[in-house]
Amino acid sequence: MSPALIRAAKKPPGGWNDARLVKECLAGSDDAWSLLIEKYKSLIHSIPVKYGLPAQEAADVFQATCMELLARLPELREPRALPKWLMQVAHHQCYRWKQQQGRLVSRDSEDLPVPETPAIAESLVQQTQEEQMLREAMRALSPQCQRMVELLFFETPARPYAEVAAELGLAVGSIGFIRQKCIERLRRHLDELGFH
Repeated sequence: MSPALIRAAKKPPGGWNDARLVKECLAGSDDAWSLLIEKYKSLIHSIPVKYGLPAQEAADVFQATCMELLARLPELREPRALPKWLMQVAHHQCYRWKQQQGRLVSRDSEDLPVPETPAIAESLVQQTQEEQMLREAMRALSPQCQRMVELLFFETPARPYAEVAAELGLAVGSIGFIRQKCIERLRRHLDELGFH
């Protein structure tokens, strides 16, 4: 990976927005493709997980979605629409898989029309978009804040302050103050991304 791209990748998500990533991908940059897939891999993978697909099928949906992205990226008119487009492609791939699993092998069924793929449920779209915004906002935090938020809010059960302090090399008494600052930064990044 080129040094400039590595520096850009380490910057907050505003460093290389989707428009720039798409432009670089269309120009043939392998590094930009890697960054684009890295940015959206959790979003893409979350769709088959929500469908309850087994791990191998979820990996197949991920791969099919990425292949569709590779083939159709030149047609993308608005890079800001990329996350929703990726969700739709992954949704359609999941729907096809579910449909194939339920299909009975019969000569009679060959004559039946194949129903159209239903639109993504609005709640699934909203939930997935919010999860992606949270991932992007988390990437914009310092490594210490990222880890603190993960330890305090993403683990079940949440870790006690003493354990968090020991892992981060901080005084137990400072955890509450630092936690508050990290949450404020996270909220600010979420607001910038349009999370409501």
